[in-house]
Amino acid sequence: MSITFEWARMESMTPRQIYDILGAREAVFVVEQACPYQEIDGADFASWHLSVRSDGELAGYARVVAPGVKYDDPSIGRVMTVETFRALKIGRQLMAEAIRFTAATYPGRNIRIGAQARLQAFYESLGFERTSEIYSEDGIPHIEMTRCAASG
Repeated sequence: MSITFEWARMESMTPRQIYDILGAREAVFVVEQACPYQEIDGADFASWHLSVRSDGELAGYARVVAPGVKYDDPSIGRVMTVETFRALKIGRQLMAEAIRFTAATYPGRNIRIGAQARLQAFYESLGFERTSEIYSEDGIPHIEMTRCAASG
């Protein structure tokens, strides 16, 4: 089994790549989490998209949103693993690559995330620190977290 990481801007993706990504995001964030919300939020064209593929098939995804779009700092979001690939435990690798890319693309900048509160310990293990109280986003408890540029 071969795992690959692919970075792309929306305008350079094929219609099939976009379809696969948006379908996977909808399956995880809207259907699985029973959370009806507008998943396509307007930030995709100001983002870098990371696809994780297992033998060519989409297994995971995250996006890096440019500074000034969602937050003053660059942010990582829409982090997810496709249900049929969760046994591969690729979440840590996915986030490590997203952090590496964000730090290289926006050197010296902090990285912000809006994380589901239940994942706080996971993100802390990657160098993020909680920076807000719990708040509800589309009915799901979230927290804001920051990874300081000095975290390396």
